Amino acid sequence: MAKHKVEITGVNTNELEVLSSEETENLFRKFREGDLTAKEKLVNGNLKLVLSILKKYVGRCDNLDDLFQVGVIGLTKAIDNFNIDLGLKLSTYAIPMISGEIRRYLRDNSLLRVSRSVKDLAYKSIAKRDELTNKLGYVPSYEMIAKELGEDEMDVLNSLEALADPISIFEPIYNDGGDTIYLYEQLEDTKNDADIETKIALKKAINDLSDREKSILDKRYVIGKTQMEIASELGISQAQVSRLEKNAIKTLKKILK
Repeated sequence: MAKHKVEITGVNTNELEVLSSEETENLFRKFREGDLTAKEKLVNGNLKLVLSILKKYVGRCDNLDDLFQVGVIGLTKAIDNFNIDLGLKLSTYAIPMISGEIRRYLRDNSLLRVSRSVKDLAYKSIAKRDELTNKLGYVPSYEMIAKELGEDEMDVLNSLEALADPISIFEPIYNDGGDTIYLYEQLEDTKNDADIETKIALKKAINDLSDREKSILDKRYVIGKTQMEIASELGISQAQVSRLEKNAIKTLKKILK
């Protein structure tokens, strides 16, 4: 893969190329036909997506140049898997993949390594804290959490502090043999009620899809697989996957209007 090196600090983002919708569509058509030059232009024309994500790391990270290269890898993967025929914006698909690559890089290259046993205790403590909060109506103390778990209070406190280092919000934090609890589900939502209503509506709309449609959307937009990979897994044609994906998105749009 070609390197797309820029000066991160003080870079004038206005000098970066920005593609119009028509240019993007034309380049994707050419890329689909095997034109690798078109792919290169798509990457260079969307570097602002990577820079927009890196903004939150300014002043918090010493290796922005490395993060930029990692972000470009995520952008390239998004371009490889994106289907222009669905009528979605590339940014909608690419930003989660770019962020995911950066989060994995930071997690895997963190100087602070937390042992699995400490992480497990922290995750159990979080789950127990939320359980007691719902039961009692207030946030329990570390002493109460430790007593419920049969653990030392300082061990519970230290384990929770150890997780202060950034981890993926999509990391599973608890599983009692049933549904898995992910970290993002335990984070406080500081956005307004309109955002909450949108999330509720989206969740309901997704539940109205067929199991196969939900599976395809999950594989495409969460895992990041190509239509050909999904077709091979499901034992159907790529055209069928494309049609099911398009119908699912059309259904979601109709419900959310």
